[in-house]
Amino acid sequence: MDVVTLALPPSLRSKLLATGFCTTTALVSVAPFQLAREASITLEEALAVLSLVPRTCSDHTGGPVAGSTTAWDLLMKNERGRIETGSVEVDKILGGGILSKELTEICGVPGVGKTQLSMQLAVNVQIPVKFGGVGGHAIYIDTEGSFMMERVLQITEAVIDSLRIKSPGFSAAPLTAEDFLSHMYLLRVHDPLEQLAAVNNLPTLLDQHKEVKLIVFDSITFNFRQDFENMRERTRLLASMAQKLMAVAEIYDVAIVLVNQVTHKVTSEGFRTVPALGESWSHVCTNRLMVYWMDGQRYAHLAKSPSLPVGTAPYVITEEGVRDAHESHKRIKLDDAQVRSSRSLG
Repeated sequence: MDVVTLALPPSLRSKLLATGFCTTTALVSVAPFQLAREASITLEEALAVLSLVPRTCSDHTGGPVAGSTTAWDLLMKNERGRIETGSVEVDKILGGGILSKELTEICGVPGVGKTQLSMQLAVNVQIPVKFGGVGGHAIYIDTEGSFMMERVLQITEAVIDSLRIKSPGFSAAPLTAEDFLSHMYLLRVHDPLEQLAAVNNLPTLLDQHKEVKLIVFDSITFNFRQDFENMRERTRLLASMAQKLMAVAEIYDVAIVLVNQVTHKVTSEGFRTVPALGESWSHVCTNRLMVYWMDGQRYAHLAKSPSLPVGTAPYVITEEGVRDAHESHKRIKLDDAQVRSSRSLG
């Protein structure tokens, strides 16, 4: 079936034809984000186009179902990069680290290390492949103003020192702090509209920076916990944002980390600490990592995963960054200005 037979505005039909989408068969297996990007149309227009395409159309007979893939193909494509957290024990419960094409939520009370872990990941994702890393860049979306450049520099220098010690070939291709920091793209957003705009703009950013392998939202919650009288509208916006993030993770093969805050829920037994944004949000993320204090020790608990068992691991925040609890490291040393800033870190 030709695209010209679809009930589309002439301008939209022309854009599809100009970019090679001449038949409905060509549209069957195209994702909305991909169509919007290639045809230079909005996501809403792409969704409208695809809603008119018969899902059974195909120029092939006897082959696989149009728009589908086989389980074997998925298995063959399952070799995805994992970003190390800095703690071997935490990496173990995550199956080796934060996985690409997935949304991983990190929840916890203020001060437990959510931002520290996020900054560590934004540095670790840049470790070159030849040194055992992913070799990607990072986009860091800061909604709370808690991103500390001085702290990121400390973590970066510690990673470089570690590579120098552990990797025999490091001296032949030394890395500098500038190499890491120049590949970390920071976006500061101040309200829900700016946050939604940042999400909508991610495909454009990723087209321009194809090396990006990690996107961090610190936090996804902050702008949606205040100034919202219409909770139904908030739920709708969060659901729309989540769908777009899931599409971005899949299409662009990136890992997305969403820092979430916690709140108190009243139960028959009293108060219980739960992740913010409600029950509907709890189904959004692929993985949920709860970080908490117990007897003065930080713990990470994998509470949700489609492929991994629940698990718990202790960790510490040191001068070098996130590390195993049993290792001996220097504690963070900050000057007075940094100490005041660190009070907002999660």
